[in-house]
This record gives sequence, C-alpha cells and structure tokens, in this order.
Amino acid sequence: MSDARKPELKKIPAPSGMLAELTYRCPLACPYCSNPLNMTGPETEMSTDEWRDIFSQAAALGVLHVHLSGGEPASRRDLRELVAHCAQAGLYTNLITSGVGLTKQGFADLVAAGLDHVQLSIQDSEEAGADWVGGYKGGYAKKHEVAAWVVEEGLPLTVNAVIHRANIARAGAMVDLAVKLGARRIEIAHTQYYGWALHNRAHLMPTREQSEIAYAEVEERRLRYKGVIVIDHVAPDYHAHFPKPCMNGWGRMTLNVSPIGKVLPCHAAETIPGLEFWNAREKPLAEIWANSPAFNAFRGDEWMQEPCSSCERKNIDFGGCRCQAMALLGDAKACDPICEKSPHHALIAEIAARDSSEHVANFTPRRIPKSKARATVKEQA
Repeated sequence: MSDARKPELKKIPAPSGMLAELTYRCPLACPYCSNPLNMTGPETEMSTDEWRDIFSQAAALGVLHVHLSGGEPASRRDLRELVAHCAQAGLYTNLITSGVGLTKQGFADLVAAGLDHVQLSIQDSEEAGADWVGGYKGGYAKKHEVAAWVVEEGLPLTVNAVIHRANIARAGAMVDLAVKLGARRIEIAHTQYYGWALHNRAHLMPTREQSEIAYAEVEERRLRYKGVIVIDHVAPDYHAHFPKPCMNGWGRMTLNVSPIGKVLPCHAAETIPGLEFWNAREKPLAEIWANSPAFNAFRGDEWMQEPCSSCERKNIDFGGCRCQAMALLGDAKACDPICEKSPHHALIAEIAARDSSEHVANFTPRRIPKSKARATVKEQA
C-alpha cells in the first residue's frame, strides 16, 4: 500500500501490554475461565508465522510486555519458537500457564529461548480441591513440579489464585502456599462474573461473610510476608462500594489478540453486542489499536452517562467494567452497577443474596465442544 493510501491513524498513546491468547485448547475445565462460551477449535488458530508477524508489529507499536496465554499455551508445539521471536523483538514474555503440558526439558528450552516470567494458576491450596475445580487429576502435583522448575531456572514466579465458594475458606492458605513454592508475587483474584463465571455464578459466589473473612486473612498475610512476596488482592466485586478500574480504562494500556487474530480491548469484550472487532489477519495492529470501532467505543469519557460523566472518580475507575454493565443491565454505556452511585446498585445486593451460599454445588465445567477439540493437549516434547 502506498503512503497516499495508508489510513490516517488517530493519535493514541501506545499500549504497554498485549495478551496473546495462543489457543483455546486446555486440559483444565475451570468453571470461571475467561475464554468465551463459544470457543473456536484448533483448526482456526493462527499459524506460527502469523503470530510472529503480530509480535513484530506489537514491538513496533510500542508494546513492552507480552502475556502468552490461552487456554493453555503449552498446547502449541511452536511455543518455543514464539518465545524466541518475542525475545528477539525485545518483548518481555510472561507465560500464563496451568503447568499441565510442560516437561522439564520443554520448560528449559523455553528459558533458553528467552522466557522472562511465569504466571502459574493454582486452583486451591489442597490437592483434592484443586484437581476437582480444574477437572484434572494430578494437576495440583504437576503445578508443584513446574513451580520448582521455575525457581531452579531463576525466573520470577507469580501464582494466580481465583477465589470462589469452593476455595474461599483457604484464601489465606493460598498465600502461604505461594510463599512455600518460592513465588515472588501472588494474585488473589475473587471471581469476575462474566463468560463462564457468569454462567456458573450461582455455584461460585460466596457469602458476604465468607468474603470478608477471606479478605481479612489475605490482608493479614500482606503484613506477615512483607518483603517476602507481593500480594495483589482483587476484592470481590459484588461486595464492593466502587468498581475496579477495569483494564485501567478501555483501550488505554493493553490489547488482546484471540487465537483467530481478532483484536479485543479486553478478553470479555465480545460479550457486548454491536461492537465491530477488526482482525490482525486483515489489518495492521497499529491501525486496529488507533482506529478500530471497538477500541474507540469506550475510550475517554464522551460515551459516559450520568452519574459517571460528572463524577470525580471517572478518571480513577473509568466508569467500571463495560462487560459487567452489559451483563447486568443490558447497556454497556451504563455506570457499572457495582458502584454505589449507580441507580441500579441495589441489584447487586439482590443478586448476591440470591446466588451466594455456603453450600458448594456442581457447576458447568469449561469445555471446547467435541467437534472443535480434535487436537488434544500432549506433553511438550
């Protein structure tokens, strides 16, 4: 394309991070998975060369950090090649993994290729609970193995623990476990209810009392382990007064690329009907970041309704989560009802009272439909 025909790009600050969802394949079946309910199969995934090109474009755009995710990124045979390409492009790589599918030699190869950081998901501090939630017998033991490899290789380790009804009694114990494993950081993240988690909300949401006890336990660990481990504590939305600054503002700092090349402002953005998402297979990443209708839909504050448009917090929490507003109110432009200033805030208390329970019930596990699951996860050679 000649310079005369190149589209004019809006002047938008460059993103600092990119989530690369390499595949939706995963050996686990976590009921709060952030992948979409209707997932594409491995036959539609981007090729090695396509991902390489996107990573090169990301580096040129100004991206500093690439989070290699999925599904389970170790499901891809070309993971080492992709890590090596990111390293050559000057991108800091964070492998977000369940650990299942990695071998010690395979992991050593990733380190040799230039891997910088590992974020390991652990579903519970107890083996039975962890394997039950993940739907994979032996998964908990494998995670311990992988954590040891990360520490042996000298890479920083982050443990990610999603908190819900089935494990909330052990939220503090999750921090203890992360310290035992040698992690430098842990994310204690109470479940965010969209996608699979929204589908399973009535089976995942704890009571307010359970949430308050867990919150206090984690905060006590923050003092106990000061200087030992960094604790990022994401409080439960449905028991909060104000929403979190979702994605630090829509289209401000990060972007997501799906396994088929669709570029999203956040991993749940496709739950909002009417948004037009551009594909990196068809358009340059810089053009998508600057000009995509989906990215510009909720940038800045012109889209905001009251009470957000005149609120002193609008540059702090950016109106909250657009996907949550859509899921709960049917209006992605509405004030996130988690906010106590929202005219719909009472709805949150109603939902919490209805769906929260101390009883742990069965949930719908996250699965790729059989017709789309031809390629199974195997140990990375």
